[in-house]
Amino acid sequence: MSQLKEIQTIEEWQAALESSSKRPLVVFKHSTTCPVSANAFTEFSNYLKNNEAASADTDFILVKVIESRPVSNQIAEDTSVKHESPQIILIKDKAKYWTASHWSITEAHMNAVMN
Repeated sequence: MSQLKEIQTIEEWQAALESSSKRPLVVFKHSTTCPVSANAFTEFSNYLKNNEAASADTDFILVKVIESRPVSNQIAEDTSVKHESPQIILIKDKAKYWTASHWSITEAHMNAVMN
């Protein structure tokens, strides 16, 4: 399974955003209290497990939106993507390339965009 790193500080976010100028970055915003988010996280986890080779050159980060609200807010500001959760954002060269939220977060949808 591809490496998924949880970030909890704005400094970690800034470093991840900066690295997107070299490698694509996928941000998964997750609400630990929401059943829709739990379903989306399962789809996201399945994508990571089943696409290890395709995603080897991509960084994946997890932001728990309730526990790390300032980080979630900073991501919304830096990417100009209105906060929703669950939400997935693909960033290339420090800019939003693609985003999806709620029931649109499926393994098939991620395969179509990211492979």
